[in-house]
Amino acid sequence: MREALEKIKQIAKKELMDAQDIKSLDNLRVKYLGKKGELTNILKQMGKLSSEERPVMGQIANQVKTEIENALDASLVTLKEKAMNAKLLSEKIDVTMPGKPSPMGNKHPLNVVLDEIEEIFLGMGFSIVDGPEVEYDYYNFEALNLPPDHPARDTQDTFYITDKIMLRSQTSPVQVREMEKTTPPIRIIAPGTVYRSDEVDATHSPFFHQIEGLVVDKNITMANLRWTLDTFVKKMYGNDAQIRFRPHHFPFTEPSAEVDVMCFNCHGKGCRLCKGEGWIEILGAGMVNPKVLINAGIDPEVYSGFAFGMGLERIVMRKYAVDDIRLFYDNDVRFLKQF
Repeated sequence: MREALEKIKQIAKKELMDAQDIKSLDNLRVKYLGKKGELTNILKQMGKLSSEERPVMGQIANQVKTEIENALDASLVTLKEKAMNAKLLSEKIDVTMPGKPSPMGNKHPLNVVLDEIEEIFLGMGFSIVDGPEVEYDYYNFEALNLPPDHPARDTQDTFYITDKIMLRSQTSPVQVREMEKTTPPIRIIAPGTVYRSDEVDATHSPFFHQIEGLVVDKNITMANLRWTLDTFVKKMYGNDAQIRFRPHHFPFTEPSAEVDVMCFNCHGKGCRLCKGEGWIEILGAGMVNPKVLINAGIDPEVYSGFAFGMGLERIVMRKYAVDDIRLFYDNDVRFLKQF
């Protein structure tokens, strides 16, 4: 048994020293020290020894086991160090190598122009507010003086969630919410996403963006509206830009107007871009209807106001001469990187 233990010790230490990786080392641990290992099998024969031989062989067996375990630990340290050195060698960074350029993103054209619009109105003393995209029928229609039989309230034009809740079809509800909680003077713009049941084509989308504007104070007139929009258009399109008002009807403003900007391509002469008219419609506006003021808890005998609403996509299309609204949503980098 003494010779068998010595032989196991010598062979085990040599194999442990020659192990090439941690997995092989673990297999050797099981081979020699496991429950069915070679050393364990020899120790099972201790019962056959005499009472005088048993303590002596037990001491020798413990020494062999200790030496194998020490050899195992030493080989494990060596292999871990070897593995770490190999990893460091393979992952080292050569600081003399030229860097790999990363493609840089840029702002979406809608955000580029929206930032510009916000800066223009902030410069005129407006604040920026927002409101919920999931809106009550009351704020989206009723408080804005749209009667129950108005075509805009039809289920074919509006995304209803329930009879009284919908995806907002305009950003105008924000003006009502703001008037309810704020004592005039009020001077705000409310950019945001709106939803309408439109077929997708070059000029329509069921998902687009609007910017609502509202001013309420004492002695506000149509002249204030005209000056505000004229200032906005000149800052957006250049000092030679001109606007005109055309009579129109909106339930929430009275009087109401469609606002056109002189075609920046032909300067009023008529061309393909403006369809020969010389002018391009950009937004709707008007004086806030007294009924809307009353619905929001504001006395129309004391205060008056104006409101306007513009489609962000329409402004951007005019600014950059883009002729298809779908280009803004296709995420084609070739298009987006131009901005």
